[in-house]
Order: sequence, then structure tokens, then C-alpha cells
Amino acid sequence: MSQDLSEKATVHIIDDDESIRFNLCRLMKSVGLQAKAYGTASEFAAAKFEGGPGCLVLDVRLPEISGIEFQGQLNGLGIFLPVILMTGHGDIPMSVRAMKAGAVDFLPKPFRDQDMLDAVAAAIIRDRERRTNVDQAADIYGRFAKLTPREQEVMMITTTGRMNKQTAADLGISEVTVKLHRRAAMQKMKARTLPDLVRMADQVRPLMHVGTEE
Repeated sequence: MSQDLSEKATVHIIDDDESIRFNLCRLMKSVGLQAKAYGTASEFAAAKFEGGPGCLVLDVRLPEISGIEFQGQLNGLGIFLPVILMTGHGDIPMSVRAMKAGAVDFLPKPFRDQDMLDAVAAAIIRDRERRTNVDQAADIYGRFAKLTPREQEVMMITTTGRMNKQTAADLGISEVTVKLHRRAAMQKMKARTLPDLVRMADQVRPLMHVGTEE
């Protein structure tokens, strides 16, 4: 595992078998990853999760709740870590259900160390990509929030494919004014081309809808 994947990443391990927790922690640390182990899902949920990059290695059969059920609760807890499921009692339907729920991998016990490391590497890559996308979306929305209300309107209308003339008619302003506002929006959004602005608008729209829902 390369250093750029392991840097500051933490693998959270939930398994009621102490020996498995110990061995997995030792395996993760051997490749430069941080590791934290928990005996139950509630122990993990009660722990202070700092939100750093990483993944969750989760046993399917736990004392209080199944790993697959707990996987389904993670988003509600504000935890978006990619999940790797493991079990000594897995079957095909369970594996399919886990993958449909977004699991990165589903490993039957006993598994090879390399298989687990490969799954963890893939999970950390996925988590870093998600975090990058979230950061980019926040940056774009921050720029959008600094536009004037009219610049926002012009940007959102023109990026739907409406011509300047149509946008002017929609807003009751001149076509020249539309062009000026669009140019200003592109400069403030740091969009080099209209397609760039369209992609930014596509990222902003869902956030606008969330903000207006009651």
C-alpha cells in the first residue's frame, strides 16, 4: 500500500472476536495505517468519530445488530465511511445485499491478508474521492453565494440551455444586461467556458433545493 493512501487514514474495525480485532489492527499498522477496534456497533457509535479519511471493516454477525443492518444506519449517524463486510457465515444473497447497500467488498472468513489490504486500499481511495468531491462542491457553492441575486438568476437560467434573448425575456431585462451578468458570473465562479459554468450550476442546483425545502 502506497504512502499517499495510508497517510492519516484510519481503519475502524468492528468485530466481537478479540483475536480478529488484534490481528486486523496489527495488519493495518504493518502497512502504515492507523487502526481502531471496537467489540460492538454501539461501542463504535458511542466513540468520538473525528471524521478523518478511512474506512470501516465490519463483521456481519455482531451481538446487538447485524453488520448489514448497522451499515444501513451509518448515514443517519453522519458517518459516510466506505464499508468492508466480513463474515464466517456468508452466503450469496447476503453478499448481494451488502454490495447493493454500497459495501466496497464482502470477505468470507478466513480471508487472506492481501485480500483485506486490497479491499481497504480500494475503500480509502473511494473515501478520498468522496471527500474531494464534497470539498469541491462546497467551494463552488461558496463562490455562487457571493454572486448578486441577478447574477445567480442569469447563471442558473442560461446554463439550462436558454439563449440570451430568452433569458432576457424571462427576467424582463435587456439582452446586453444578460451578457454582462453572465460574464460577471463566469469571472466570479472562475469558469473558463460556458460548459464549465454548466457543470458548476449542476452542482449548485441540488444544494439550492435543499436550502429552500421546509
